[in-house]
Amino acid sequence: MTAIRKVGVIGAGQMGNGIAHVCAASGIDAVMLDVKPDALVRAMATIGKNMDRQVTKGTLSAEAKTAALARITTSSDYASLHDCDLVIEAATEKEELKRSIFKALVPHLAPHAMVASNTSSISITRLAAVTDRPERFIGMHFMNPVPVMKLVEIIRGIATDDATFNAVMELAAKLGKTTAVAEDFPGFIVNRILVPMINEAVYAVYEGVGTIASIDCGLRLGANHPMGPLELADFIGLDTCLSIMQVLHDGLSDSKYRPCPLLVKYVEAGWYGRKTNRGFYDYTVTPPRPTR
Repeated sequence: MTAIRKVGVIGAGQMGNGIAHVCAASGIDAVMLDVKPDALVRAMATIGKNMDRQVTKGTLSAEAKTAALARITTSSDYASLHDCDLVIEAATEKEELKRSIFKALVPHLAPHAMVASNTSSISITRLAAVTDRPERFIGMHFMNPVPVMKLVEIIRGIATDDATFNAVMELAAKLGKTTAVAEDFPGFIVNRILVPMINEAVYAVYEGVGTIASIDCGLRLGANHPMGPLELADFIGLDTCLSIMQVLHDGLSDSKYRPCPLLVKYVEAGWYGRKTNRGFYDYTVTPPRPTR
């Protein structure tokens, strides 16, 4: 079994920088790649700030933080991933984008290198077919925020071999994560259950069952959820929620997965949630105010 000593991460957004963070903090060298150099600068600042928070809480020493940051290098050139044992793609949840990334990546990979996608819903088998190594391709779905959330979903494609599966399971354990192994069906486990719940909450707003505030209060206090479904949707990103619902609807051909028209409208407006300061809540004011 290939020992994973160096990991490449494609995408410097909230998922990508979180994956680089946990790898480096666990003693693994990480190369974080993004086509936008300013995204890499922001990502390193975010990692530093998040590690400072860990130092304050006592879960990471100042010395360990300095060593971890030194393990992360950044690049906009796929050639910099040539000596990685595993490359994890953490780009936006759009299949065509991911497919184009894998096509660009493959020529630069070492023969032994494995590839993982952090997709939260798209077929691992279909993504693997774009590469020259479907047997060394796997789904590794981290939860957001990566440094805090303990779960990683592991998804084998139809061609994923045992060596790849075992190596990635071992890596997840080294990162301090708990794994849930899912079959390669649309949405896997977490989003197959979670995002339709969010979509149903949007329908409840759309149909006037309750206000945004009352629906979130109901689920927080009535179901003991730490965050209401609409607040959670804003945290995930409404564009991501819509993409997942579209994957479920297309892949399972069941009307119960039809995206709510109100969710579609918010995304069309560019109201994606926290990352755009407006979604089901307006984040330009404190405390955030419901937008309906």
